[in-house]
Amino acid sequence: MIHAAYTPSTTAVGSSLALTALLGLLPLVVFFVLLGVFKVKTHVCAIISLAAALAAAILAFGMPVDLALLSATQGAAFGLFPIVYIVIMAVWLYNLTEKTGRSEDVRRVFAAVGKGDMRVQALLIGFCFCGLMEGLAGFGAPVAISCAMLLALGVPAIKAALVTMVGNALNVCFGAMAIPVTTAAKLGNSSADAVGATQGRITPLFLCWIPVLLLGILDGKRGMKQAWPAALAAGVTMGLGHILAANFLSYELTAVFASLLSFASVTLLLRAWRPRTPEEQLSETSSEKLSGSRVALGLLPYWLVVVIFAVAKLWTAGIDVPKALESTDVTFGWPGLDGQLVDAKGQAVKATQFTFSWLSSPGTMLLLTGLIVALVYGKSSSGGKYPFSFGKGMTTLWKTVVDLKLAILTIAVVMALAYVMNLSGQTVAIGTWLAAAGGAFAFLSPILGWVGTAVTGSATSAGALFANLQSTAGAKAGISTQLLLAANEIGGGIGKIVSPQNLAIAATAIKEPGSESTLLRKAAPYSIAFIALLGMIVVLASSGTLGFLITN
Repeated sequence: MIHAAYTPSTTAVGSSLALTALLGLLPLVVFFVLLGVFKVKTHVCAIISLAAALAAAILAFGMPVDLALLSATQGAAFGLFPIVYIVIMAVWLYNLTEKTGRSEDVRRVFAAVGKGDMRVQALLIGFCFCGLMEGLAGFGAPVAISCAMLLALGVPAIKAALVTMVGNALNVCFGAMAIPVTTAAKLGNSSADAVGATQGRITPLFLCWIPVLLLGILDGKRGMKQAWPAALAAGVTMGLGHILAANFLSYELTAVFASLLSFASVTLLLRAWRPRTPEEQLSETSSEKLSGSRVALGLLPYWLVVVIFAVAKLWTAGIDVPKALESTDVTFGWPGLDGQLVDAKGQAVKATQFTFSWLSSPGTMLLLTGLIVALVYGKSSSGGKYPFSFGKGMTTLWKTVVDLKLAILTIAVVMALAYVMNLSGQTVAIGTWLAAAGGAFAFLSPILGWVGTAVTGSATSAGALFANLQSTAGAKAGISTQLLLAANEIGGGIGKIVSPQNLAIAATAIKEPGSESTLLRKAAPYSIAFIALLGMIVVLASSGTLGFLITN
């Protein structure tokens, strides 16, 4: 039997806001304690926490059983499409270069461009290329790949990991075609374009100087003194790329566009300038000369995805491509749930509407890119050096799905958890309670995202867990919703620096398993300093002092 007109209450437990909020926190506490203290696998933590959220929704908040379960199914569906769809296609696109062996040519391109200086190459790989991979794939792949590339060039293991983790942090919020932005905006009832644009105005405040910090990690004051022009070019253009893409092009392409722009700027600089390179900072490079076709084919997935996204998002000459693609979206009320949840005014909530964006989804654009890349690689083996076929490309796609099976399960369950907490009123209660902090919540906002990603390893999960809370607290405290959602995701990216999953990936990539504690000890000060600075920026933005950072 479907029960009608369920209205969430912020005082469902003992007629007390505090008690209701504390009980609403239970699923999150269960999740974080199981993962952070007892080291339970993420997907198991998510399943147990979902069960806790369902129990709280039904037994404490009075949500009918059928509506609670239907909320979970809608969340899982959103997790599978579009989130998992985009993740699979993004990782597959990278895997095509690995499977064909053309990733070696990509490495040689970076080595050649860097003029043999490991510090400059580390900027190109740990900052520019890692940012590009974050924009395309995310979910740990960029750190693993970049760490391995830096190690192969001769960068000391621990430094390779630190440079990659710190250098990648500010692109995480735009990772995997900006899935964190899409997720946070959807669950926070805000515009994804506005959240992405706000993020794109805040991140440059960090990006412009982070490459100089990376030189310090690599080679101390000497490195900063000898290679600062490259660091300045990389950082300033990366920040400019974030502003341009997030505000004027497409927020999904922010990390991809900005990383390519940053790489191009350093490449142009090195045509006219070359750092003084100490002997111990010379990299181990291949003497093989690459032809123009091998360079173009090696980089094919990266420049092609930019072209396809640009057409899909921006082309309006003759035919309005974005509008045409969006016209194919199918929106419908979630069966059995839509119309059954109402707010305090008796109005049906809109969160039970589901949009199936099959052609306009970034996943479809990535799928098209992957199909073209597989076809081209199957037709051109570069003189027999890289034999491949379209069939092998499809096999790679299937293997990508299989390899990501636990990630797929985790994403679906975490989204189910988020929807149950949101639609039952648990996050509303928490947000209302936290809003009592007033203006101080602006400083706490990015810390929530930092904690969420530090524990879960995913800025997307942090958005799923806290977006509605941020939105609710912001409305109560009179703080811009898009600012808080942006702060949540940027803070999430900073939290990834110290995430146990990220540390484990980096330690494995540098071939030093067991070095996680060393990496944590060295990386934590950067993460803590970044999040404190972000908190102050959000406070100043919310007060109007830096109001230009907020997009309406």
